[in-house]
Amino acid sequence: MMFWYGHGMNGWGWFAMSISMVVFWALIIAIGVLLYRVLARPTTPGGGPTAWYKTSPSGSPEQVLAERYARGEIDEEEYHRRLATLRGSPPGAPSP
Repeated sequence: MMFWYGHGMNGWGWFAMSISMVVFWALIIAIGVLLYRVLARPTTPGGGPTAWYKTSPSGSPEQVLAERYARGEIDEEEYHRRLATLRGSPPGAPSP
């Protein structure tokens, strides 16, 4: 009996077909899992996806600035300069 192109199917042919079938189904399952993870990812209230880090802090700009100052990301001079800018007064003027 002849199978493919006039040749009998030997042991390596069955082995290669078996391995390729396993690889094929592994790829199909991996793609399915990745799609599920992307589509089922929880979203933030703003609609964007969540991440392992917080992409945008919540609260008013003044609260965010105060939090950055409290964490030590900015110094006192920069804090007051940016706070004055947010409030619309020149940096050297006293705050209301």
